[in-house]
Amino acid sequence: MQRRTFLSQSLTTVTAAALPASSAVAMLSAGSREESLASIASIPVIDCHTHFYDPRRPEGIPWPAKDTPLYRPVLPEHLRAQPQHRPLTGTLIVEASSRLEDNDWLLQLAQDDPFIVGIIGRFTGVASPLSDDFRKQVKRYAANPLFRGIRVGSGVIQEFLQRDDWAALQLLADHNLVLDVNGGPDTPGLIGAAAGKVPQLHWILNHIGNVRITADQPPADWQSGIREAAQHANVYCKVSALVEGAARDGGRAPDDSAFYRPYLDVVWNAFGEERVIYGSNWPVCERAADYRTVQRLTLEDAATRSPTALARFCHLNARVAYSWPERNPRP
Repeated sequence: MQRRTFLSQSLTTVTAAALPASSAVAMLSAGSREESLASIASIPVIDCHTHFYDPRRPEGIPWPAKDTPLYRPVLPEHLRAQPQHRPLTGTLIVEASSRLEDNDWLLQLAQDDPFIVGIIGRFTGVASPLSDDFRKQVKRYAANPLFRGIRVGSGVIQEFLQRDDWAALQLLADHNLVLDVNGGPDTPGLIGAAAGKVPQLHWILNHIGNVRITADQPPADWQSGIREAAQHANVYCKVSALVEGAARDGGRAPDDSAFYRPYLDVVWNAFGEERVIYGSNWPVCERAADYRTVQRLTLEDAATRSPTALARFCHLNARVAYSWPERNPRP
């Protein structure tokens, strides 16, 4: 089937959230500007990187620290109340705690609120040789379809590369769990070296590698790492923490999308429109920009890429990457 024919119908008549990802993309309009704008208005938006926590819990929280603006209850209703460039349809929570038991607290939040499509939690002993304890953690949490994977730091990936024992990550893949990876600008290169060792596992690069974003050209080493990671079809890149990368010295981040374009071009050119995912890093992003600005900067950029890029960026790619269960009703 010709691509133009494949994209001939509009999302004005079929809601993408109710379809498999491949079918939803097929319904995107490649016609007139008016049709495209109507389609854009109906695209669901899933924020795939938020942190929820509540310091009022009897056991408290390990992060963030007291006496900081982030130390307050941060729950789904607070995210929904944020002024938004486009209304959110849902969110994927990423762990904000080193405590294994906080996975259960997040799952309880998700169980009671269909706005939450799933959570990325945390396990202990990830980088150690495969243990019975780690197996138990995987088996226990994978049994809940709302638990979609875990997040690790880039140092864990370095340990795997040094040891060359991938059994723990293969176990995640065998249970349909994904791996979010957070770290500095060398993280894309580390993922590029590791992702081929466990090709069945979906690897999600967080925050485009936390590269410092300036008016200068993107660092060559970071660009090379992005391209190395993108060579693996099982690696996705989350465009999150963008404004934090532009406001490392305090103050507010630039609110002109053109400022970020050279960095976003590197990501989109390497990963293509099928493996780039929207995330805000809220509420951490508040240090650099309000939520509406964070949304606008990346969604407007995605909308310029292709007729299908925005829908893929807003939710379709993430549905493929994370395989979250459909929940009804969702706002």
